[in-house]
Amino acid sequence: MKKRLLIIVAALSVAFSSLNGCSLISTSPDEVVLKVNDSKLTADVANFYARYTQAQYETYFAYMGNNMWNTKADKDKTYEESVKETIQNNLKRMLVLEQHMKDYNVSLSEDEKELVKKAAKEFDEDNSLENKEKILSNTEAVERILTLMAVEERMRTAIQKDVDTNVSDEEAAQKKMDYVLFSYKKEEGDTSADMTDEEKAAVKEKAESFAKSAKADSKKFLELAGEAGVEPEDTSFDAESQSPNADLTKAADALDKGEVTDVIEADNGCYVARVTSLMDKDATESKKKEIITERENELFTEVTDKWLKEAKTEVNKKAWKKIDFNALGVTMKQAEKEPYADEVKTDDQVEGDESEE
Repeated sequence: MKKRLLIIVAALSVAFSSLNGCSLISTSPDEVVLKVNDSKLTADVANFYARYTQAQYETYFAYMGNNMWNTKADKDKTYEESVKETIQNNLKRMLVLEQHMKDYNVSLSEDEKELVKKAAKEFDEDNSLENKEKILSNTEAVERILTLMAVEERMRTAIQKDVDTNVSDEEAAQKKMDYVLFSYKKEEGDTSADMTDEEKAAVKEKAESFAKSAKADSKKFLELAGEAGVEPEDTSFDAESQSPNADLTKAADALDKGEVTDVIEADNGCYVARVTSLMDKDATESKKKEIITERENELFTEVTDKWLKEAKTEVNKKAWKKIDFNALGVTMKQAEKEPYADEVKTDDQVEGDESEE
């Protein structure tokens, strides 16, 4: 758990570096903008978390361009509206988790509290007064967010301890196949273009000829692919896999080892696959971990959603509306080295400490 907290601290202590404009959730740091039962969240804390989240998006999704926040996330919301809603929900969840710490005997150690204070202080030292004023931040606000994030990690672990981690081979079984794609795209210099209907018909005929030959001697699947001028690929799959094509994996799932599918036509071309294994051990083990993670996330969401449903929440909508990601741009300064790297213990060291206890 200490290692997890260190990861949070390391991420949050990276400084803001690029700011323009000025748009605050409130002109008063002490204004209450969110309330869950008896827990109140003030403007300085909420605004800092909002700007920190914004900085992550603007740093790691810079390829979306300057108009990112006005881009539609779905038919009803822009990215700004969607992210702001997520920020509110995250803060509500963190507050309700903090309120239920006693239910799971969760608390932060004195060492962890010191790490939080250290990170908050470093953030304060790494940023100019002008930048901090623009995002309405202060040492106390950063410390409060770090504490809430650390509590969330502690509570997540405590709640997820009740998850059933037994997953059978049958439930997680992953098969394996080789497949080829006869593409409906044609290369034109450095670009590609869609084929005409006549060209697509010729490609499909070529794929059907390949499938017929591969079914006659599936051991030559790779060799026949080379002769047909297509590049074979391999992948693990089950009946619900969507990649490389849902219809292809469904067809392959119905076959035995060594059998070849019919031609599966898709928008991008024609697929043909050969099943090479009915039990890919490595992929199956990975799937087991994925299933356990899904169970853990489902339980965490189920428990916290119940608490939130029972909680009395109040949102200062006028204050939240003032946050404008277009008016105030924020990016994250890349750290020269990982903060607190010397303080993070290896797994072996952690196990050694536990054995000494």
